[in-house]
Amino acid sequence: MALIGYARVSTEDQATFSQLDELKAAGCGVIFEEKASGASRARPELAKAVARVQRGDILVVARIDRLARSLSHLLEVIEGLEAVGAHFKSLRDPIDTSTPQGKFALQVLGAAAELERALIRERTKAGLRAAKARGRVGGNPALKRRDPEAIAQLSAIRERQYMADLLAGMAAWLPKLRALRPANSWGKVAKSLGRLGSPDQPWTADRLSRAVRRLVAEGLAEPALIEPAPRKPPKDDILLVIAGIKGADPDLSLRSIAARLEDLRIRTPRGGTTWSASSVKNLLDRAKEQGLMREAETT
Repeated sequence: MALIGYARVSTEDQATFSQLDELKAAGCGVIFEEKASGASRARPELAKAVARVQRGDILVVARIDRLARSLSHLLEVIEGLEAVGAHFKSLRDPIDTSTPQGKFALQVLGAAAELERALIRERTKAGLRAAKARGRVGGNPALKRRDPEAIAQLSAIRERQYMADLLAGMAAWLPKLRALRPANSWGKVAKSLGRLGSPDQPWTADRLSRAVRRLVAEGLAEPALIEPAPRKPPKDDILLVIAGIKGADPDLSLRSIAARLEDLRIRTPRGGTTWSASSVKNLLDRAKEQGLMREAETT
């Protein structure tokens, strides 16, 4: 079990010294520091901290408000930790999800969060009804005029929201994706993930590829995840490739040909990514039987 700390301040002028002292005193061996508004969910260091947590580990903060400003965000993070068998603890609050008392406190918070969401929905509906009664129509006038500044602001808001949604759900699907990429195509991985971490709609190859590339750009995922998947050509094409390699350099050993095939990211007939000398020999023999070797050597 490891204790992983997270410290946050809202502005560049503030310091995390007091939080760091508390987290170190609590036994945190690794601490992630962040300078970002609590209202923003697009926090790379928090995402890194959550991604670092493994089964049995505990994510520790000095106070709840250092992690989240809203109950819904707090519960989202804790649900992500629970999905991997990890826990959450706040040093100054009665929340430690590894204990029965802490779990009870969390249930109380969950009920309060649901009430909060219901009240917000009701106030929103009441406001829309009142505006409609006064003849007001929703919408942004600047956007209707195609104002470039308004469009740019909307684009920035959407980008921040996209990143926030990505960070909120990545703990649910990124570990499974790491086990499947890059050995499998985006389409195959998307089908395997289904709605994991994407409850509104199932993953598609394009959406998944875009999400992972964004995480890689932000330093939250390994670049190897976006490398091309090994292609699996038809068996006859494999024979042609092997015949061509041998024909271009007849002195190549079986192991050298196997290495060339792996460099080309060509899969074995059974779908594997590692070629053996025996597999190469079998295919070379078949290529000779079909006359491909003589053709390759004379061209």
